[in-house]
Amino acid sequence: MVHIIDEADIHIKAGKGGDGLVSFLHEKFNANGGPDGGDGGKGGDVIFIADQSEHTLMRFLRDKNFFAKNGENGKRKKMRGKFGENLIAKVPVGTQVLNLKNNKLIFDFTHHGESFVIAKGGIGGFGNAHFSSSNRQRPDFAELGLSGEEIFCKLTLKLIADVGIIGMPNAGKSTLISKISDSRPKIANYPFTTLEPNLGVVELHKKRLVFADVPGLIEGAGNGKGLGHKFLKHVERCIVLVHMLDGTDENLEKNFEIIENELKKFSTKLFKKKRIVVINKIDSSEKNKKNISKFSNSRKDVFQISAVSGEGLKELLIKIFEISEKEKIRIKKLEEKKESKKNENIIELTPRKNFFGVKKIKSHKFEIFGEPFETLARRTNWENESSLRRFFLALKRRKLDKELKKLGILDGDIVKILEYTFFWNSIF
Repeated sequence: MVHIIDEADIHIKAGKGGDGLVSFLHEKFNANGGPDGGDGGKGGDVIFIADQSEHTLMRFLRDKNFFAKNGENGKRKKMRGKFGENLIAKVPVGTQVLNLKNNKLIFDFTHHGESFVIAKGGIGGFGNAHFSSSNRQRPDFAELGLSGEEIFCKLTLKLIADVGIIGMPNAGKSTLISKISDSRPKIANYPFTTLEPNLGVVELHKKRLVFADVPGLIEGAGNGKGLGHKFLKHVERCIVLVHMLDGTDENLEKNFEIIENELKKFSTKLFKKKRIVVINKIDSSEKNKKNISKFSNSRKDVFQISAVSGEGLKELLIKIFEISEKEKIRIKKLEEKKESKKNENIIELTPRKNFFGVKKIKSHKFEIFGEPFETLARRTNWENESSLRRFFLALKRRKLDKELKKLGILDGDIVKILEYTFFWNSIF
């Protein structure tokens, strides 16, 4: 049974903003006071925080729905409704949040304490006191609060490690990590001893690297066979891979090629990572010395070690730290170059959120589109005549009435915006 839970699908919904209130001041000696309806409170956000004390996504298998509280409606005496309470959830460091609809990455939590608003709460609607003016002394309408963002997400946990140890079952990966770090993984002489990745911290010359040993891979792992394929994603973040081989196995070359092919099948990015080849168990491989020599001579920098006795471990660690430092510098320079190139290609355009317009869908049916009017439509109370009049006046101010007339709109034609529809009247 595999204990680590590293994937979960969840439903996230931020709180709805409270509705604005239509109210008029009624006090002693002032029966017909002015408007005093308050604004609705903002809906709560859904916020995730990375916490190093969390190690699995088990909680997200148990609790699938993460809904923040709605904002309260506006109150009398111009009092704003209370803001909806935020929902805060802890996730393990290394968690990626993806939008299930398009599989796009929303956020990648790589550091302890990192937080991100996954779904924003809706804005509260204005109460009628907000619309009071010298020309409109008794506004009898208010705005509706906006719905909060709603997302169906996939959470994927990828361990944060600098060095990933890969290889066939029984190559000695768990033994190695137990010798070079304070990790104490379960170790035994049978396939698939490691049922979940093990992490270990290794220090050398005041520098520190996090090592991860991955469950043994077999042929076909990249296509879903065995256990190791479930954890290949955990070494995608690693800077360096240590490819470990069993020195007592006569099929060194074949085993090496199997693992290399599985890396390539799983991910081109993973296959391109810097790798160090290590032959383990040299203290128990007297009968296989010829194969070891042949394999080592055909490649550059093949390390021979005994994870049990400690032979060759110091030289191996020095090499791993050396390559890791070089790779960190190379990756940083590459990222800086990409960022610089990205900035060079930025062209300032009118923000999409201010874009709006009209179009003819078919005969006698038209559509208004664009965020400014879509937001206004959501905040409009379509059952209130004064609220509708405000929406129509906004169309006129932006000259959308003229644009619709150019498209041939006639009185009685249908106009659509989002899920709302109304009949056109040229004298609104």
